[in-house]
Amino acid sequence: MKISAHCLVKNEDRFVWYSIMSVIDYVDEIRIWDTGSIDNTLEIIEEIRKGSSGVNKIIVKKLNLPDFREGAVRQRMLDSEDADWFVVLDADEVWWNSSIKIVTETIRREKNNIESIVVPTINLVGDVFHYQEKEAGRYNLAGKKGHYNLRAINRSIPGLSSSGEHGVWGWVDSEGIMIQNRSSSKTLFVDAPYLHATHLERSGNKYGDKSVFKRARKLKYELGGNFPLDYYYPEVFFRPRPQVVPSPWKTMSCGYTLRAFFETPLRKINRRIMPAKIGY
Repeated sequence: MKISAHCLVKNEDRFVWYSIMSVIDYVDEIRIWDTGSIDNTLEIIEEIRKGSSGVNKIIVKKLNLPDFREGAVRQRMLDSEDADWFVVLDADEVWWNSSIKIVTETIRREKNNIESIVVPTINLVGDVFHYQEKEAGRYNLAGKKGHYNLRAINRSIPGLSSSGEHGVWGWVDSEGIMIQNRSSSKTLFVDAPYLHATHLERSGNKYGDKSVFKRARKLKYELGGNFPLDYYYPEVFFRPRPQVVPSPWKTMSCGYTLRAFFETPLRKINRRIMPAKIGY
């Protein structure tokens, strides 16, 4: 079974190296499409491509899009694909070796017996030393509600296509049914979490995050739980990295902490009255 990873990027230089390097040894290729980065994202990707791990595995495409339409771009990536399965790899997602190994081994074992895989996420807030409470998880997938994501898709699904736009986007079949809703027996939950930095600043360029569609809404000013001092972080955080790759150990600023102190109680109240999201 050929397994690829789809990585759609724009201004991701804080975490893109860790994201790609955390899965590169477990998939057959990584398709990286950049939609107009102005920070060091492309330079970092080139460093990976030139390295021993990236040779013959990294496929880079640069897009110049006047208007970003996620559904259309994801469809173009799908149409360019020849793998049996693909993993959706956002540049703010960093996997543990054991987690991505479990996912890819499950795909190779199950083959076409299943159609998709859902995994847990550990969402960061403030910095890599703090995590978001479980109650903040809004997705309802594979019979579970919380911090979960659909992360591996079988390309043999009839009429598989990308539908919708950012925020209401997902993978559907020929009848427009989201694939996780086709058959509960075909969507497999695998306890293989990854670290998710979606609520952190993702670009080191002062204009980087601001120029990405809807990213400002993802940055959360929130005081999360503290990871224990002996917390086992993804192994890639400790690998030798090129000089252009920033350290993951940046801590939240005093200004962030102050704002988060006032916003956190409001977020907790809002979570208890908002319904869960169905689907991706």
